[in-house]
Amino acid sequence: MQLNRNADRLDGTPPPAKVRVREIAESDLAAVAALLSRGFPFRNESYWLRGLRRHAERPRLDGYPVFGYCLDHDGRAVGVILLLFSRVLAGGEMIVRANVSSWYVEPEHRAFGSLLVRAATRDKRVTYFNITPAPHTWRQVEAQGFSVYCKGQIYAALALSRPAPDASVSAFADKAIDGLSEFEHDLLRQHQAFGCLSVVARDATGAYPFVFQRHRVKNTIPVDRLLYCRDTADLARFAGNIGRFLARRGGMLVRFDADGPVPRLFGWYSEQRGRKYVKGPHPPHLGDLAFTEAALFDS
Repeated sequence: MQLNRNADRLDGTPPPAKVRVREIAESDLAAVAALLSRGFPFRNESYWLRGLRRHAERPRLDGYPVFGYCLDHDGRAVGVILLLFSRVLAGGEMIVRANVSSWYVEPEHRAFGSLLVRAATRDKRVTYFNITPAPHTWRQVEAQGFSVYCKGQIYAALALSRPAPDASVSAFADKAIDGLSEFEHDLLRQHQAFGCLSVVARDATGAYPFVFQRHRVKNTIPVDRLLYCRDTADLARFAGNIGRFLARRGGMLVRFDADGPVPRLFGWYSEQRGRKYVKGPHPPHLGDLAFTEAALFDS
């Protein structure tokens, strides 16, 4: 997609440079990281490059961009929208979805920002989802055709819950586990390689996969963020068992997506942060942030 700012000039002077939307190439990564570090000054360039290179090592989906799109002004990237494409299992079928990770346009080219987003999210077969929209961008995201699929989040002290009887929790080991599908096994394996904590809960009914990512609130309080489970009801069911397992590793709280308080969990629910948006046919279920920026960039 290509635009001219103005028509050719009658006085013979060269026309203004063209602005176009194109796929991000690997040769653009340094420029993309520099752009994003200007747009998100609390993240340095090495943060973006590490996540982009980690994503580049994953299997690539034919017909989809590896990194997303950029706004190109005369050969120079002046805007970027990162798209992390994955093929995941949803409702019993494999689908394509894209985490709209981060986007930024230099101030003098902001008029083309909506063009960049529309061009990057126009494939109706793909489910696009944004898991980190800043509150001041919510109206803008909604105007782009996205709708809310998660209202907020919970911080819970799972260790205070009663353990499920005859249940066990253990760290994932890369071997076949009865009750886990091939997709789940590979998901746990890949996230463990990213630096996440992959965990399996077991009881008489089977095995249940979980992925957590450790971070610290205000660089002090250790919190384990839930990145994947089949259903957040599983987290509530095994709360006491999982909480004690994480506590032995220094984890005090678990943070997870929710649309309201969860009965019998000790914690607090907030809608000030945690809102998430989706556009497309297969909205992620709560508790599914697999292969997103949370795993690739923050782990």
